Amino acid sequence: MIIIRYSYDDMPLPLDLDLLRTFVTVVESGSFSNAAPLVGRSQSAVSMQMQRLEQSVGRELLVRGPQAARPNAAGEELLAYARKLLRLSDEAKAAVMRPEEVGSVRLGVPEDYVAQFLPPVLARFAAEHPLVTVELICESSRQLIPAIQSGRIDLAIVTRLPEQTFDAQRREPLVWVATQSHVVWETDPLPIALFEAGCGPAHSHVLEALNGADRAYRVAYSSASLAGLITVVEAGLAVAGLPRCSVPPSLRIVGEREGLPFIRELEMSVLCSSVSTSLAAQCLNDFLKRALSRNC
Repeated sequence: MIIIRYSYDDMPLPLDLDLLRTFVTVVESGSFSNAAPLVGRSQSAVSMQMQRLEQSVGRELLVRGPQAARPNAAGEELLAYARKLLRLSDEAKAAVMRPEEVGSVRLGVPEDYVAQFLPPVLARFAAEHPLVTVELICESSRQLIPAIQSGRIDLAIVTRLPEQTFDAQRREPLVWVATQSHVVWETDPLPIALFEAGCGPAHSHVLEALNGADRAYRVAYSSASLAGLITVVEAGLAVAGLPRCSVPPSLRIVGEREGLPFIRELEMSVLCSSVSTSLAAQCLNDFLKRALSRNC
């Protein structure tokens, strides 16, 4: 008779989802110190978790630097699986605990809030409500408000115009931006890249600031496109007034020290269509209002 005995001590342990979540957070935030508050742990605890994960897979996963951590080849491979496992875990939990939170929500947002402000907000929402699909529609605030009223979209983040009476959930500074390597603000008259007049109050706020300061200027570029304005500024051809939450890392914020006047802030609001009664739409509505009020 042949007896086969299995040693469970030799069997590989399953991957710990808590360790994987911390690993993904470290990679996405760029360092242990950045990840620590996001996962609710100290920096040393995050470091210990990464050591435990590396021990469990028998491979180093991160290239550690003085101020940053990035995945090596093995880390990149694990990262793809970690994201899949975490997504499936979140979906399974939501399906059991919140089965009614299922559906698609049409969210309208002006382009200048999409690139920098919205991605981390929607990522957090997706983690909390993985069964809700968000369909993004990029239009100006002037187009989004009638779209909300007609029910063409469910929710919208808009910039409030002076004549509109709905409440503002966030006051967003408008700041001057310039390229990292040019001092274009020293040019006279000042070359500016400007949103088109119909795109929202940013256009009038910038001109109001320049006229109030009696600063000579010329419009070097005018467009409805945020990407177009950023390209012109990156080329060193002009400065622009952008919402602070829309400023990309390639540009720097300038202001009074460079002789540029203060620009009046924008007022942001979340609007919900009266015909959108789904729980999914209400969840996103509440989430966006909290995000705006936190000024994140």
